[in-house]
Amino acid sequence: MKNTLWTRDFTLITVATVMGAAGGIAGNFALSFLVYDETGSTLASALIIAMNVVPGFVIPLVAAPFMDARARKPFLVAGDAVNGLLYALAGLYLNSHEFTYTLYLAFSLLLSSLSAFDQLAYNSLFPKLIPPGCMDKGYTVSSMVYPVMQVLMAPAAAWLMEAVGVGNILIIQGALSLAAALIESRIKVREERRGRARFSLSAWLADIREAVDYLRRERGMLNIFAYMAVTNGVASGYSAIFVAFFSITPGLNAAMYSLFSVAEFTGRALGGVVRYATKMPREKRFGFAFMVYQVYEVMDMLLLWLPYPLMLLNRAVAGFLGINSATLRLAAVQSTLPDHLRARVNAFESMLYSAAFSVLSLAVGALGEVMDLRLCVTLCAAATLAVCWLTVWRRREEVRAMYERAAE
Repeated sequence: MKNTLWTRDFTLITVATVMGAAGGIAGNFALSFLVYDETGSTLASALIIAMNVVPGFVIPLVAAPFMDARARKPFLVAGDAVNGLLYALAGLYLNSHEFTYTLYLAFSLLLSSLSAFDQLAYNSLFPKLIPPGCMDKGYTVSSMVYPVMQVLMAPAAAWLMEAVGVGNILIIQGALSLAAALIESRIKVREERRGRARFSLSAWLADIREAVDYLRRERGMLNIFAYMAVTNGVASGYSAIFVAFFSITPGLNAAMYSLFSVAEFTGRALGGVVRYATKMPREKRFGFAFMVYQVYEVMDMLLLWLPYPLMLLNRAVAGFLGINSATLRLAAVQSTLPDHLRARVNAFESMLYSAAFSVLSLAVGALGEVMDLRLCVTLCAAATLAVCWLTVWRRREEVRAMYERAAE
């Protein structure tokens, strides 16, 4: 009998993810423009991004051995519930007080610390909710959630900023996160205890060493993580550059920037349909993914030099290619990972990404202070392209084996 992707648990996690993404996109979009309007600095905006990812370096290291030994669902539900309450409180505060940059930095650090548990739990639990034989389709759906919500919520957030204010947007975000937690609580996946019942420092260190030894053997996975950390870290810095570019360039504005998401969604939607409906031959998976990485970086190099209509076309093509390569990568990594190591290896990936986000988003924001914004993006994308060759291509045999293994 053919397995169906849309089981009860997979449907629940997808609906919850949609609700959480809707609130998060609207809130983050509004806050990014609020911070720039209040400070007038790309560096100040980048510092927010850097601060937000710092907990992702520390907390997964502590929490991952516990998650690998216990059920992950309670972490997921609690993370969304607490984050929802905090965002609602932040919205109420902004409705009655002036924006304070220093206070917002501290609040962002708290939120990031709590959400790190939630994200680690989601990444570790989600593969268990995908029926056997549906890994590609499951990650195609997962990869589509954010772009679909982006196209719906970013333009809505641009309008809501003027209509109801940033504070009320955060209250809406809090309500959506609480609703997501309620839906997640109804997931019925069975999770057996996989490790030690009691904590000890020696046991925790042994668990960490086990994951490190695994990654030393899986060089292909390690190099994929390294490249993705760099490219995503640099891209996180672009967000502050793009906000500044669309704020100060004559003829551009926040609403036009929000249409980037529409263009990227159009490409992702088409790419998602193609990926969902077809199965790529195993021997072509690595070559296609590596080609996409090259094209993606070149398109970033060109992006801000193009006329606005071609910028939108650029993002549409990036969206089409990006969802296809992301689905192949996620399926390759998660199909390779043994379940008893999933949280710890995902924690290492999160730590690597957080370190790259903190350093590279701040570096890109600082470069935006001292050079032309277009030149800044071009140079950063060129450097990222070089990193791709030094990681993914250098370890191409190991990476290729992972991609082909996921197709078996």
